[in-house]
Amino acid sequence: MRHDLTNRVALISGASRGLGAAIAVKLGQCGARVAVNYLTNQREALMVAGRIKADGGTSEIFAADVRDEPQVSLLAKKVSETLGSVDILVINATGPQPPAGLENLTWQGCLEQLEFFVKSPLLLVQSVLASMKKRRYGRIINIGSEVFELGIPELSSYVSAKAAQLGLTRSWAKELAPWGITVNLVAPGWIPTQRHDAVTQSAKDAYMRQVPLGRMGVPEDVASVVAFLASDAAGFITGQKLAVNGGNTLG
Repeated sequence: MRHDLTNRVALISGASRGLGAAIAVKLGQCGARVAVNYLTNQREALMVAGRIKADGGTSEIFAADVRDEPQVSLLAKKVSETLGSVDILVINATGPQPPAGLENLTWQGCLEQLEFFVKSPLLLVQSVLASMKKRRYGRIINIGSEVFELGIPELSSYVSAKAAQLGLTRSWAKELAPWGITVNLVAPGWIPTQRHDAVTQSAKDAYMRQVPLGRMGVPEDVASVVAFLASDAAGFITGQKLAVNGGNTLG
């Protein structure tokens, strides 16, 4: 299904590859003018923007570390000047999630996850909020994870930061509802992308055996749900977590 996002401006953080790239391409196919944010992978970001343009869409790339306040402020300014005020904000950027048993877990390790999943969402939302409130319209979509429900051992820094991201989603949804701004979270299951190239097939097979629908997800599964939440069809949905994991978690 193609949701009509014509004349909407979408900013996707961490969109040079993986889930972010698939989301950017999908929103472009739906007619949005797409701002592809990246940190270091300029070549891959250009390829994503190129795919959108090849489909007849509009897209530009924007380098910024979305954990850095001055860079995020400049990012929002450049996107607005180039493509227009942001209507759709997809908070997707992530970093490494190194495992650490409790004995070796450090506060710094926890902070590094919170930088991506609490600080970055805060900075990004604040950078576009005044414009959204003025126009009484906005779609804010966090990309979360099923790990909050699963409680993965030796990943407590990542799991707790993702739980905090869900908390932000729910509180911001109620706070921003009077301005017609919706805030939701999409929680993918394990969807292999480039960052999982080193994972063995046996590990993927073991995960897949747990999934009721009997297959691994693909980035386009997530992108389609994001496109729906970004559209007018989802105008009465806010504060929700939508799991995209083939039934691996329920509720």
